[in-house]
Amino acid sequence: NGVRNGLAAELGPASPRRAGALRRNSLTGEEGQLARVSNWPLYCLFCFGTELGNELFYILFFPFWIWNLDPLVGRRLVVIWVLVMYLGQCTKDIIRWPRPASPPVVKLEVFYNSEYSMPSTHAMSGTAIPISMVLLTYGRWQYPLIYGLILIPCWCSLVCLSRIYMGMHSILDIIAGFLYTILILAVFYPFVDLIDNFNQTHKYAPLIIIGLHLALGIFSFTLDTWSTSRGDTAEILGSGAGIACGSHVTYNMGLVLDPSLDILPLAGPPITMTLFGKAILRILIGMVFVLIVRDVMKKITIPLACKIFNIPCDDIRKARQHMEVELPYRYITYGMVGFSITFFVPYIFFFIGIS
Repeated sequence: NGVRNGLAAELGPASPRRAGALRRNSLTGEEGQLARVSNWPLYCLFCFGTELGNELFYILFFPFWIWNLDPLVGRRLVVIWVLVMYLGQCTKDIIRWPRPASPPVVKLEVFYNSEYSMPSTHAMSGTAIPISMVLLTYGRWQYPLIYGLILIPCWCSLVCLSRIYMGMHSILDIIAGFLYTILILAVFYPFVDLIDNFNQTHKYAPLIIIGLHLALGIFSFTLDTWSTSRGDTAEILGSGAGIACGSHVTYNMGLVLDPSLDILPLAGPPITMTLFGKAILRILIGMVFVLIVRDVMKKITIPLACKIFNIPCDDIRKARQHMEVELPYRYITYGMVGFSITFFVPYIFFFIGIS
């Protein structure tokens, strides 16, 4: 993967630009291997590619769609993402295929090293998101199809190759993740419109959404012993439930209305300083609010769950590895994050006049 194993003594006083960054897993304490990078631009490119499947990207990407581009497309992208990622995480714990051995692989990142390997959920996300973006936007917005046909292979290959470069997956893991995603999209994509309409309009949609996502979370926690995939799965399900419930409340309050079908396809508005300034303002205000909600809910839910289930809370890392803490903490925290993205933040935008 373009790097060579090396000890600190071998590297000596080499500058940080010459050593692979060691991303630490805050839950397991693992760190990536120290390595000398022989191709720095390639290393940076694949670091960016792997971030396209991490939490930081998701917490910026989906709100940007919902707040600035097209709420309908944003909501339906989340529906597809939740489905693909949930099935991928559960399949990992059923197959139980270990990560590539090191040596010979150099593991530049170990954040997900405690999870199983087959299929690659990074590859699944990197396949599902660009394909779904094109499927959901072409015909709804006016743009040449060639743009989408260029985007899909570029995005997909960047994410997939980055996982091999980082030492996290084999080629077989990547191929399986790609093909599995195509199968999931072929089966479930025709129902995405129905699911989104149900989430917004059905009288009891919030109760059904919360119950279903919680049941799926409990099921996934019983598949195997603890790993970071347990928390990630609860986080994905909580985010999906929160976004769906928020869209239900927003729709019934009339805060965000989708354009009528008879005016499609939509033409992109001219980019002006006012439009650009409002978009930046929405992102800044929205993300500050979302991050505050996430931090507050985290500080509340972890000690509360520990107290309810009589789990020692002096070591947060160990406490979070208990299902009784991990599931409610992730589910409630990211459920509130999702609800904020589709209800609280749009309401703030409406109140201050930047909708």
